[in-house]
Amino acid sequence: MKDSKKIIIIGASSGIGKEVALLYAKRGDKVGITGRREHLLLDIKSQYPTNIFTSCFDVMGPDNITSIERLIQEMGGLDLLIFNSGYSDASKELRWETEHTTIKTNVVGMVEIINYAFNYFSKKGWGQIAITSSIAAIRGNSFAPAYSASKAFISNYAEGLQIKAGRLKKDITVTDIKAGFINTKETPIKGRFWIASSHKAARQIVQGIDKKKRVLYVTKRWQLIAIIMAVFPFRILKRIV
Repeated sequence: MKDSKKIIIIGASSGIGKEVALLYAKRGDKVGITGRREHLLLDIKSQYPTNIFTSCFDVMGPDNITSIERLIQEMGGLDLLIFNSGYSDASKELRWETEHTTIKTNVVGMVEIINYAFNYFSKKGWGQIAITSSIAAIRGNSFAPAYSASKAFISNYAEGLQIKAGRLKKDITVTDIKAGFINTKETPIKGRFWIASSHKAARQIVQGIDKKKRVLYVTKRWQLIAIIMAVFPFRILKRIV
């Protein structure tokens, strides 16, 4: 039996985050879960009351680090932090409210928490970080420009931190989770291709993190789309996105 880990998942009240938390708790790890809806967090905890710890807060608020430090103290340490919180909404008319919320959640909140986790693991000498990005990070998108840009920021930030860990000679793995279309009860996706269930996506995420992958495509077949999108001519791209 593998040694149990101490894990915090930011954004675990539903969807992929919830499924990942349950997989870790089932195998005996200590899991700290966060989200804005306390009743959902408590419902998850009820399934594994001795393994799951909860903290209710909004990553756009002022209590991120205080809340995380409290979870670390309750669990007796931290080995892996997964940032799965995110905001996505179409902004065809380029609404400032949508753009602002997207950046504040996906970029500002993420950087504050991941910055803390990286420095925590640097002092410890080792650890793991995983951040949920998206296939949308690869190119711009007129329907949700701030969303695709924020996901590109995440991917570049994760890569930069992995390089920094190497230069600091720290055993820290930073995984960029590039997710494709995931179907959840909260955000059902219809009329799209290669749609994966949140449970299938969660299994692949846990497996990829265990293998300490630098970039993790979920599901795996999305790596092909990523390669195609990266070289797709702009003159054609601008007609479809």
